[in-house]
Amino acid sequence: MKTFQGNSDNVEIKWYLVDAEGQTLGRLASQIAMIIRGKNKPTYTPYADTGDFVVVINADKIHVTGNKMNDKIYYNHTGYPGGLKQRTLKQMLQAKPEEVLRRAIWGMLPHNRLGRKLMGKVKIYAGTEHPHEAQQPVLLSL
Repeated sequence: MKTFQGNSDNVEIKWYLVDAEGQTLGRLASQIAMIIRGKNKPTYTPYADTGDFVVVINADKIHVTGNKMNDKIYYNHTGYPGGLKQRTLKQMLQAKPEEVLRRAIWGMLPHNRLGRKLMGKVKIYAGTEHPHEAQQPVLLSL
């Protein structure tokens, strides 16, 4: 019997819709990372893109436990001396709610060419509206 080699040519791609309202940040991010990686399919191949697309709505209504709203800090460096910028989770949710979930998902993917390609399969929106109705995403409850 031959070993199955999954690639983008012989794997069926689906679109899923996930409502992030009231979901815990890390638990939701790990489930989304698993879906876009393709680990929920029997055709999973570690080095190939066999995952599905995920559209996330209501990213601004994400939930965190404990005192993370004030204690969790996101760092960014401008590249110039003394250019270290920092924001708390509360500030990030007010300024860029999509970026919070995007960074959480990115941390759970491989940091290489495959991981960068997989991040293109995640579409995150702060509100309930999204422009992917033509793909007919299936509502997924996580």
